[in-house]
Amino acid sequence: MQYDVAAIIRGYAQGYFLMADEWDNLGWYASKERTLIPLDERFRYPKSLQRVLNQERFQVAINRDFLGVVNGCANRETTWISPELKDIYWLLYQTGYAYSFETWRGDELAGGILGILIGGAFIGESMFYRIPEASKVAMVKLVERLRQRQFILFDAQMMNPHLERFGAYWIGDEEYTVLLQQALKTTCSLF
Repeated sequence: MQYDVAAIIRGYAQGYFLMADEWDNLGWYASKERTLIPLDERFRYPKSLQRVLNQERFQVAINRDFLGVVNGCANRETTWISPELKDIYWLLYQTGYAYSFETWRGDELAGGILGILIGGAFIGESMFYRIPEASKVAMVKLVERLRQRQFILFDAQMMNPHLERFGAYWIGDEEYTVLLQQALKTTCSLF
């Protein structure tokens, strides 16, 4: 199946995101409230995670095993990442829009975050871990990278208790649209 990358990126640039339903039907979704990960002093994490960071248990990589991260994110009891969406992520990766921010222990992929990068916006699609604390370390290191690279926005789409521990917060649709448009006018890179 062929996909129109420009149309997909336009959808994300308008504040929509792709998800598959329980029957693997792919659709565009939007939310009146979006969840953002703060890229300022509001970002926080548990003190116990600081010990893990200090011990340097994990190494960080970008796109070392993109498909491994996609498959890790999709490997759960209920998932919104259908086979078709995996194909779309692969195409977006090949065209420079999708990225995997990974944690490794030696030669083992420990965890990671899958996201779409457009301008100064990193749109987090999903995250996973195989080794405890690996996705949390990925989150901290990704936020550090986004700050260093002067990203405007880290969109996590939907709130969950895990994200709340990092200071994630809700933002209304109008405010989100303003921030997203500001981010789209910026050029940022993870490298």
